[in-house]
Amino acid sequence: MAAFSLARRLRAGETVFSAWCTLASPIVTETIAREGYAAVVLDIQHGLWDTASIIAGIGALHHAGSAPVVRVPLNNFAFVSRALDFGAEAIIAPMINSAADAKQFAASAKYPPLGERSWGPQRAMALQDKTVTTEYLREANEGTLTLAMIETPAALGNVATIAATPGIDALFIGPYDLSTALSGGKAQDVQAPEVEHAIDQIAATAVKAGKIPGIYCRDAERALVMAKRGFRFITIGNDLTLVRDGAAAQLKTLKG
Repeated sequence: MAAFSLARRLRAGETVFSAWCTLASPIVTETIAREGYAAVVLDIQHGLWDTASIIAGIGALHHAGSAPVVRVPLNNFAFVSRALDFGAEAIIAPMINSAADAKQFAASAKYPPLGERSWGPQRAMALQDKTVTTEYLREANEGTLTLAMIETPAALGNVATIAATPGIDALFIGPYDLSTALSGGKAQDVQAPEVEHAIDQIAATAVKAGKIPGIYCRDAERALVMAKRGFRFITIGNDLTLVRDGAAAQLKTLKG
């Protein structure tokens, strides 16, 4: 896999569809990636991944030719640089509610002068077959992506300043948290009018700021709709759903 392939594709204007994995199984993750996904998200925030399995999962994705993306836990900016050192090519950070949150996120992900990321990407360099440190250093700020999750009313109110923060590369919508928050905790209707309006607002703000609009989708049908609405990094479903639906389909066939 070419170094920093996800950033290169997105910065070239492509629309990239990504898988999403929660089960902390590098083999499952690699198997999904080998079906042709350009990127796969390893979700630490709500998934079962720990440090050891994240390292193995990132390596498996590199071997499968897919760009590893890591969603870090809430406010765990220390893990941002660790995941990048392990070889992640993009980081999704949840609940970025203000320009201050965005600045802290960017600082942990980008090397000076843009940020404050500390040096130590030995595993990342090995996965990219790089032996010259200056080569990785020269390419990393452009090649590693920061995706700030917009999923609360506070974030929606501050979306323009978040998008304008140096070092933030993309706005990524968490539609289920966003719909929960906008309904006052009464519903998770990701197609409610107020949610759809917010989705369009976030996408437009990202484009205006020269940032990449991204979103999580429950299935491929919804992903295609979001692609037509201008989103360019789109994740689809998750590994748990794939396993469950596959098992249910087999049993349904057996039962006639």
